[in-house]
Amino acid sequence: MSVQHVLVLNCGSSSLKFAVIDANSGDELLSGLAERLHNDDATLKYKFAGNKEQNALASGADHKIAIDALVALIHQYDLAKNLIAVGHRVVHGGEQFTGSQVITPDVLDAITQTAQLAPLHNPANLTGIKAAQTAFPKLVQVAVFDTAFHQSMPKHAFLYALPYSLYREHGVRRYGFHGTSHHYVSNQAVEDLGLAADNHRLITAHLGNGCSVCAIKNGASVDTSMGLTPLEGVVMGTRSGDIDPGLFDYLTSQLGYSVAEVNTMLNQQSGLLGISELSNDCRTIEEAYLEGHEQATLALDIFCYRLAKQIAAYLVPLKGLDALVFTGGIGENSDIIRAKVLEHLSFLGWQLDEQRNLAARFGKSGIITSDTSPITAMVVPTNEEWMICQDAARLAKGA
Repeated sequence: MSVQHVLVLNCGSSSLKFAVIDANSGDELLSGLAERLHNDDATLKYKFAGNKEQNALASGADHKIAIDALVALIHQYDLAKNLIAVGHRVVHGGEQFTGSQVITPDVLDAITQTAQLAPLHNPANLTGIKAAQTAFPKLVQVAVFDTAFHQSMPKHAFLYALPYSLYREHGVRRYGFHGTSHHYVSNQAVEDLGLAADNHRLITAHLGNGCSVCAIKNGASVDTSMGLTPLEGVVMGTRSGDIDPGLFDYLTSQLGYSVAEVNTMLNQQSGLLGISELSNDCRTIEEAYLEGHEQATLALDIFCYRLAKQIAAYLVPLKGLDALVFTGGIGENSDIIRAKVLEHLSFLGWQLDEQRNLAARFGKSGIITSDTSPITAMVVPTNEEWMICQDAARLAKGA
């Protein structure tokens, strides 16, 4: 089997996450993060051959400078010769894309058009694509869309009860996000539990700074909690999740907020951070909760209550359930939140095994319910980079 490596890029507004992955084994040969881009203290952290390094980038470094530094590392460690593709995470693909795509001028145009639906994400993704095309002009470039997995949702699940013309003329609908993660962990859960690929019902909860829940039937997304944008749904690190739309009018007309200020508040100042007034980091919230901090306790209670309600709601489209799967930074590591959520859902029969719940952390997968629990709950660490690598390699071979 020939050696085939894929460079995976995930560009945020001020960061660049990357990995060079062996497309045959899944091994990460080089991985890291360029963060605080556009600031004076921009840095590049990476891991190679088990060693962790950190380099300062030029003051105000942008994505192109970060990718130039990454390219230098790739050549320094002689990794360029086996690269067959660059796989890019693209947050929003609209309705145009139901799967990953080799990037052509038409695909670039479509991503640009969809940027109005994800103004914080798609422009950064486009910047990364263009920088990578310049750095690796001979490599196949592949876009892997967060929204693609959810394109299997039926209309009654993705449409809002708004004038239909808004959907027909402007694409206003629920799109959903974290699709690559939901797809990966659901596949892994089916394999781990020995479920039939064409006969299973799962609920996956991707919990990190951004959080979303997905109902999956026979490998297809049938509903998900995020919507037109990543703001809708459950409570998140700094995002409010679902609110009364009338709040906009109240805040602007009665309290004097501008539309921009409301948008900033809902996306960057709400969620766990807004309630606790401490942090958006779940670890900080949990430490304060264990010390009896009132608002930290309230933040966790609201987070878990809203999450449990969303999980219970997805029994409607699934009409039953084989397993609940926790993933993402919080889902994989917070035994406290998993326990609280299952306590809310105990009327459905879930029986938590406390020792299993404590053991399934820090990269370890496993069932966290007892052997007598009628429904399984489990932890599956996500691996979006591996999914992107696989899609990029597959499309590169056919290009």
